[in-house]
Amino acid sequence: MYWKYCLKRLIHGLWMYAVIIFIFSALFNATMEKTVRTQIEDKIREDAIRVQTSMKPGEIATFLEERRAAKYRQYHLDQPTWKRVVWRAVDTLAFRFGESTLIKSSAGDTAVWNILLEALPRTILLFTSAIALDIIIGIWLGLKQAQRVGGWLDKLMSLATMTVYGMPTWWLGMLMIMAFSYVFKIFPSGGMHSTPPPSGLWYYFDTLYHLMLPTLTLVLLGFWGRALLTRNIVLGILQDDYIMAARARGLPERRVLYGHVMRAASPPLTTMALLSLLSSIGGNLVIEGIFSWPGLGNLYWIAIEQNDIPVLMGNLAITTAFYMFGLVALDLMYGYLDPRIKVGGTA
Repeated sequence: MYWKYCLKRLIHGLWMYAVIIFIFSALFNATMEKTVRTQIEDKIREDAIRVQTSMKPGEIATFLEERRAAKYRQYHLDQPTWKRVVWRAVDTLAFRFGESTLIKSSAGDTAVWNILLEALPRTILLFTSAIALDIIIGIWLGLKQAQRVGGWLDKLMSLATMTVYGMPTWWLGMLMIMAFSYVFKIFPSGGMHSTPPPSGLWYYFDTLYHLMLPTLTLVLLGFWGRALLTRNIVLGILQDDYIMAARARGLPERRVLYGHVMRAASPPLTTMALLSLLSSIGGNLVIEGIFSWPGLGNLYWIAIEQNDIPVLMGNLAITTAFYMFGLVALDLMYGYLDPRIKVGGTA
């Protein structure tokens, strides 16, 4: 039954997510513990300075050892390595990310959750806008190509796709900045707001203004390939017998294309669109770096540079959770999108 399949996919998704988080915990365990030990020793030195005038030398040494032992117990450093890995993974699975070591939010907060929640909407704003335009333009052009195979549009799009796919992302981004920020001076070269940022309603217009150039770059990078994939998928469906029969009955071409072909093509097209959206939730290191966009991709790079493992683990946990949830949702949607799929049915 379908509900059993749904339950099975949910359990499988949760299990895979837990395994991935345990792998992340094991990979970053040594670096994280090195950072924690450094922080503990810094705290011990502060305590030593604080009590040096009120205690005797012997008492100070005993006090500091007790403080060190208490801190080691607090962070489970007195336990075997595998227990420390499990403890950190369980905390991450429960979304208890703790405090960052160096990175702070714009309000000066060191809570990892607040830092992530500040960057996540920015990444969603940029990449959701770009992928929505990418999908609309790519699918429309792909349909037009499939309708007129070998025509001038089909040849032009094929050539453009090969050309753009050969371009490095950073190179195209730098070209866009040079053209639209320094030659024509239409858009700002980077950032999310002007300096100082405007107030009131102009704040949102300023955000949209800064959003345009990175969005345009992402759309230029993506819609060519999406159009080619759509063309190939639709072209295969147009050769099916039921499409030939629909045309033979005299149905209008528009109805055949959007009523029959698009319904059959919706599962792979939906997969393509959803996977693109999910993979973008974590941001893009190159695009966010070039355009100084303060999203999750930029935050990920900063966390690596500053060795801030709590922020890095939180970032990976959130983006992996989004991706796994999307994969499970995609499986559950297939039965509704494609009438040829019947979960649990027999041939």
